[in-house]
Amino acid sequence: MSSDIYAQPKKVRYIKKEEEDQAEWEEREVNIYESADNVTDSRTNVQSLDGVGPETQNHPSRGTLCIVAVLCIGVLAGTISLSIHSTLKINRLQTELSDTRVNSSQLQGSYEILSKNQSHLKDDVKKLKEQIEVMTVNSSQLQDEVKKLKEKIEGKWCPDGWKKFGCSCYFKSTEKKNWFNSRRLCQERGADLVIINSKEEHEFVRKLNGNGESWIGLQSSGYEWKWVDGAPLTEQFWETGPAPSSSYYYAVFYNSDGKSKASTYYDKNWICEK
Repeated sequence: MSSDIYAQPKKVRYIKKEEEDQAEWEEREVNIYESADNVTDSRTNVQSLDGVGPETQNHPSRGTLCIVAVLCIGVLAGTISLSIHSTLKINRLQTELSDTRVNSSQLQGSYEILSKNQSHLKDDVKKLKEQIEVMTVNSSQLQDEVKKLKEKIEGKWCPDGWKKFGCSCYFKSTEKKNWFNSRRLCQERGADLVIINSKEEHEFVRKLNGNGESWIGLQSSGYEWKWVDGAPLTEQFWETGPAPSSSYYYAVFYNSDGKSKASTYYDKNWICEK
């Protein structure tokens, strides 16, 4: 390109005829550059004069700008909507997580309570088993006692040589001992000297005694008579008159008439009861 491209232009005058039928001419002045690079065709000059140049042709139209703006707004709206949706979803998930933690804590508390209750139930079951065992033992003992009582009533319990009356068994010895030794021999057989509690029993013992003299379980206790089980004397079948003084005599026997009689240290038969 020539270095004179920006040199001072030369002015050329030309006359443009306005109308063919007029004789007047207008004189105009134009710039002519020596470099060919600055020369444009008449079409380019005319477009420049009209205000429409190449730069104007490269600019986007208003419709394109509107479409781009609408797309940008749509993208922005979508982004905002997605952000709001994500935020709401995160908040919901956090709430669910918090509820899950609360439920987990409640379940843990319930589990601990159930574990304690289970432990208490085990202790209660253990105690119940122990009580059942005790009750079983007691029931067995009661059954044995009932069986013995039934055998007594039916006459199957009394050993050989013993007589049954009511719920008791009676034995009259054939040998003679004093009161203390007689009682000792009864106790060795699991019994004691007979105790008279009723007229019916008195009659039974009288017949069992027969024509002999047999010690019974009535003894002196200082200034009163008491049976060997500690009970006071109520049924009295003395031979004659009121009861003799217990301060002088120490024991009582049945005579051949079946009457109670006080005695001191003499050997006699005896009657045991169990």
